[in-house]
Amino acid sequence: MASVNDEIRNALREALINGDIDTSVNLTRKALEQGELPLDLIQQVIVPTLTKIGQDFQDFVIFLPELMASGDAAVKITGILEEVMVSSGQSVSSLGTVVIGTVEHDVHDIGKNIVSTLLRSQGFKVIDLGREVAPSAFLDAAQREKADIIAMSSLMTTTRPSTRSTINLFTEVNMREQYKFIVGGGCITQDWANEIGADGYAPDAASAVELCKSILVKPTVSGAHSVYR
Repeated sequence: MASVNDEIRNALREALINGDIDTSVNLTRKALEQGELPLDLIQQVIVPTLTKIGQDFQDFVIFLPELMASGDAAVKITGILEEVMVSSGQSVSSLGTVVIGTVEHDVHDIGKNIVSTLLRSQGFKVIDLGREVAPSAFLDAAQREKADIIAMSSLMTTTRPSTRSTINLFTEVNMREQYKFIVGGGCITQDWANEIGADGYAPDAASAVELCKSILVKPTVSGAHSVYR
């Protein structure tokens, strides 16, 4: 027989899949009342569920409205869990600051949301700019937040040039060397990362976290990191 916590977890997964924000919030609060740890909910429920949703979108099992609804629900409950972690004295911003966003003209953000959630759970301060982020918005946030890393996601080939435009803007204002740039998403490849002068490329969320850690721990070699693919 499933435990109460298992039942809550399963119901939370279902609410996320359905993009039901109110139910997701209520179940998250109920799980916390039952003694669930915020980090466990993030790593064992939210991230795997979002990964499945993202794959379902790629496989045409679900479509853009469902994808965006699930992403919005995940952002809401992740914010609640982060607040609990901070109030209990758990550090969520000790490793460095990452400004992240889906590039201009691209509305897909499930993958970006997974990366944001994992980075926060691993101790990074994450400034999530959302989707359709203009190059100037990346620049403003990087300066305002004193970012260490700027992470750009692009799913559609038509929006891939926006990653180049963003890096070019930083170069034009003589601020390129102040930040490390990483890129990822369905249309991004290692070759593209090298071509635009990014400091790193990650093919999935887990490797994006490891990439951020490696960039902040040791100097970046010439060209984009290629160890992750």
